[in-house]
Amino acid sequence: MRLASAALGALGLLLITALGAAPAGAAPNEVVIGALYPLSGGSAPVGLDDRHALETAVDLVNNSYDLDLPLAKTSGLPHLGGAKIRVIIADHQGDPQKGRAEAERLITQEKVVALIGAYQSAVSATVAQTAERYGVPFLCADSTSPSLTQRGFKWFFRPTAHDLMFSTAMFDFIGDMEKKTGKKVASVSLIAEDTLFGTDSRTILRKLAEERGIKVAADIKYRANSPSLTAEVQELKAANAPVLMPSSYTSDAILMMKTMSELGWRPKAIVAQAAGFADQALVDAVGPAAEGIISRSSFATDVKNRPAIGPVNEMFKKRANKDLNDSSGRVFTGLIILADAIDRARSTDPAKIRAALQATDMPGSRTIMPWKGVKFDANGQNTEATPIITQIKNGKWRTIWPFDVASEPAVWNVQ
Repeated sequence: MRLASAALGALGLLLITALGAAPAGAAPNEVVIGALYPLSGGSAPVGLDDRHALETAVDLVNNSYDLDLPLAKTSGLPHLGGAKIRVIIADHQGDPQKGRAEAERLITQEKVVALIGAYQSAVSATVAQTAERYGVPFLCADSTSPSLTQRGFKWFFRPTAHDLMFSTAMFDFIGDMEKKTGKKVASVSLIAEDTLFGTDSRTILRKLAEERGIKVAADIKYRANSPSLTAEVQELKAANAPVLMPSSYTSDAILMMKTMSELGWRPKAIVAQAAGFADQALVDAVGPAAEGIISRSSFATDVKNRPAIGPVNEMFKKRANKDLNDSSGRVFTGLIILADAIDRARSTDPAKIRAALQATDMPGSRTIMPWKGVKFDANGQNTEATPIITQIKNGKWRTIWPFDVASEPAVWNVQ
């Protein structure tokens, strides 16, 4: 799989460098965007899905489809003479310093007009610094650490909700389930990996639990990509809170679930901070043990009132042989938002693209997301990103909250 990914990436680079530059003053034949994702390492399954999502978005922009999505009904970028977009995908391997180096290479050598990425928040942090230094827009499609939009950067844009927004939704869901069932959640346990994502998530979850009068029975930090989580799961088992709230990437999430099975323990509810717990690779790896896992999300294929979801999902499945999920849905949408801004800018000048991104006002109905819309504040955060809560049922993610957009009721066994 890694060799195939590398070969595809190399082919993409060869295709880009073989293209001649457009004459001065003429519309470009192609607009080149740099993407940074983990195509190898522990998060490779997510990175490969995100590559398929990028390819799906490129297909939609470069060809004509009868869908009510930005740029779908035209071929290419209409305000740039029908120029096609091409994405160069770099593998950052989940390493922040590799991400920094790859971002600099894409900007200085490949001359990309913008960047998109980068899944892990720690990598997005270094990529954002590089983009800021060079004055190139960075659309952060899927990293959720709140601190990413708290550094005063001018070239950083995040369409998805951040972890404070997601975490608030998680506790709102718990509160609504308490009202609906009459079953009070007295305590929760937290477990998080130790990179930026896990650290920020754990801090926010602990603060919100305390504010809502919920005891934190265990609060565990572990090393990301750990070879064993036995001691940590034993600690969770001893605390025995009815609700576990994990923040883990894919390999750790799989290991955690397998370790729970080995130790014969599982909480009454798992309400996860997405990431690895929203990855199909988890379901494939642990099978029936994944049933009932609940996660916050930006996307689900069963969200109501988004007619483009079905056709776009079919386009994605032809490439990935699986459905869009929380991460790949955000990546697809991120590239559409970025391409739309480039088209509205009528230019490949990064400063004009940045201005177009800042002026974005896209209704949620013209996306595949359950969001109210896309509007960026002064820090580049989309203020209209509306989280949902999903649950694995029969191996599929189903929307269970908010209740007015839910396709199915929640399975909630908290006593």
